[in-house]
Amino acid sequence: MKTTTRVCVIGGGVVGCSVLYHLTKLGWSDVMLIERSDLTSGSTWHAAGGFHTLNGDTNMAALQGYTIRLYKELEEITGMSCGLHHVGGVTLADNPDRFDMLLAERAKHRYMGLETAIVTPDEIAKIAPIVNLEGILGGLYDPLDGHLDPSGTTHAYAKAARMGGAVIETHCKVLETNSRPDGSWVVVTEKGTIHAEHVVNAGGLWAREVAAMAGTYLPLHPMEHQYIVTDDIAAIYERDSEHPHVMDPAGESYLRQEGRGLCIGFYEQPCRPWAVDGTPWDFGHELLPDDFDKIGDSIEFAYRRFPVLESAGVKSVIHGPFTFAPDGNPLVGPVPGLRNYWSACGVMAGFSQGGGVGLTLAQWMIEGEPERDVRAMDVARFGGWITPGYTRPKVVENYQKRFSVSYPNEELPAARPNRTTPMYDIFDRMGAVWGQQYGLEVANYFAVEGEPRYETPSFRRSDAFDATAREVKAVREAVGINEVQNFGKYLVTGPRARDWLDRIMAGRIPAPGRLSLTPMLSERGKVIGDFTVSCLTPERYQLTASYGAQAYHLRWFLRHQEDGASIENISDKRTGFQIAGPRAREVLQAVTRSDVSDIAFMDVRALVVGMTDCLVQRVSYTGDLGYEIYCDPMAQRQLWQTLWDAGQSFGMQPFGMRAMMSLRLDRFFGSWGAEFSPDYSAAECGLDRFISFRKNTDFIGRSVAEAERATPPDRCLAVFEVDAEGADAHGYEPVWIDGTVQGFCTSGGYAHHTGMSVAMALIPRDKAQAGLRAEIEILGKMRPATLLSEPVFDPKGARMRG
Repeated sequence: MKTTTRVCVIGGGVVGCSVLYHLTKLGWSDVMLIERSDLTSGSTWHAAGGFHTLNGDTNMAALQGYTIRLYKELEEITGMSCGLHHVGGVTLADNPDRFDMLLAERAKHRYMGLETAIVTPDEIAKIAPIVNLEGILGGLYDPLDGHLDPSGTTHAYAKAARMGGAVIETHCKVLETNSRPDGSWVVVTEKGTIHAEHVVNAGGLWAREVAAMAGTYLPLHPMEHQYIVTDDIAAIYERDSEHPHVMDPAGESYLRQEGRGLCIGFYEQPCRPWAVDGTPWDFGHELLPDDFDKIGDSIEFAYRRFPVLESAGVKSVIHGPFTFAPDGNPLVGPVPGLRNYWSACGVMAGFSQGGGVGLTLAQWMIEGEPERDVRAMDVARFGGWITPGYTRPKVVENYQKRFSVSYPNEELPAARPNRTTPMYDIFDRMGAVWGQQYGLEVANYFAVEGEPRYETPSFRRSDAFDATAREVKAVREAVGINEVQNFGKYLVTGPRARDWLDRIMAGRIPAPGRLSLTPMLSERGKVIGDFTVSCLTPERYQLTASYGAQAYHLRWFLRHQEDGASIENISDKRTGFQIAGPRAREVLQAVTRSDVSDIAFMDVRALVVGMTDCLVQRVSYTGDLGYEIYCDPMAQRQLWQTLWDAGQSFGMQPFGMRAMMSLRLDRFFGSWGAEFSPDYSAAECGLDRFISFRKNTDFIGRSVAEAERATPPDRCLAVFEVDAEGADAHGYEPVWIDGTVQGFCTSGGYAHHTGMSVAMALIPRDKAQAGLRAEIEILGKMRPATLLSEPVFDPKGARMRG
């Protein structure tokens, strides 16, 4: 057995073999895979083997499309069969909300180049004649859907990897993984010790146990999953062609042809977690006992939807475990806190996503970053606060909602509330309707008496609409207050803190007592953060950004850390409030003995507010006069009482995230994860105006930014007023210009103060002219849209800067 290697992949399922193959494909040949038993001896061997492109995240959908197209390439490379059946598939919609979701998904597919189609019940009858169409409104047809042979495909990946120089060692159980001071790893196995520069955890059902060997926790949990293969059915074997897949979300089932019969699987509500306290090492090619009671209701529903099943005998029952993350997406990438340790776990849909996961991880390892924004499956999307006690109920919830409608405003209830600030009970008594971000409870809006304390999920304007309008009005006409806990906050200190920030950030680093806005770029010039940098002293800086990107950003900071600059995540060590609106200055003056009239826009100042030492910043995402007031969490309730009591004389009202996101549209402010993401360069999304090209520093991504400054990219961010009809853009709706799809929305919503529906979109730069007439496809309807050249509210920023 090899004793040294550049990469040691642990786990011989489809994902591990895909990672191994892609490492060789991208040029690393000194790689090996070790498997405790035989290849496929986890959840791979008993998988149903289906694949599809449908995914709510467009980048995940694109990676699934890559995976499906890869199979023919594997067959050509290896001469092995993957057992491909490209039969197409249809997802059924039995209610208006589900049909809205399919309309939204079809719209996304237009600019992704996926040839899906909305089909009528009559068309479904021709595509999938075994379906009982009672109650069906329509469906989404995808010609790429199909299934394959799980074992054959996994062995094809393995052969292709071996052809590229990889080594595979089976029957080689890992006993320990130990890090070395130089960042490499010692992997102790039953067959000996391996010294590896990198370790990839592709342990599947055993990923938790493998992670524990490295002293880390991965939020994963196996779930029992059951599908049935029927005896021969005449309506199937008498067809001239193979029956397509059918996804029936109402029945929580997926169905496809298997030989001369059918295979049907269920995501049943009375589901069951498996191996709660750990996966047995000796589990492998076993199956779990049949459990028809658990899927009884699902089978009964399936008999009604697919009547041919009722008279079909059962040939076999496959009941085995699959591993899920809390949100159902994979856990991929460099594990925060560990050097050269990578995750490729939680890939529940291995034959839809395995190829994309392998490509992504190989690009990340070899090229330094993946080619597209993969935050939806980045292992860093969960923080150090997550525990098995949180993971398990969220995994159960995700399993149960596998085929549920996914709404843009939906807040899922499992394992909540989990993390709360000192303000939770106060805001709750004030009628807060809660959302969550990164495990933290965040007030979305405040309901008054007679309004529900729960926002009904919808693709259209929800029952939060009136409350949001009320809060926007309070901010624009008087003063509003909300928490700043849900900002990621970092303290950078030391004699080289400024030099380090100049290199890590593309923008200007401010002078003491001032702050600046700056993008953070990757080596490829992609936007990986938009930050506020506050200079407290020449050797002390506070950074603020998205709360949900903490682990992502801190991982980047530590990767590039230098001597003389210390970095601390203080996101939960510093909290407070923002006050915003035309009377915000009066409120602040009323609670401090210091003169605040000379606090200019973008100033930072230490103030005593009431009894509390605070850091006050003159900046606001609302686009109005505003201040961010930071304090120690132990003083937050006292600071609240001070601000709230004083604010009553000035019309102060609380406001939440729904109002915040409406207010920012008035001023065309972009948002992290929407306008600003690793999919876009600074020049594409408009953040190039904050890049300091005059500073004498070779900041990360500078060469790309300079090139785009000389030759601007083909697309740019534009803002449209939309003639909406009760449904606003949320993101990824196609933009039609001159009768063709030439762009897509990044986000949108209703700007209550200006009374218009706003959509932000990436479109061709040469088309981005004021007054451009376009159409935006929202829920299957073409809505007229007009490009706006400047914000309708306070276009010069006089309120914000005055």
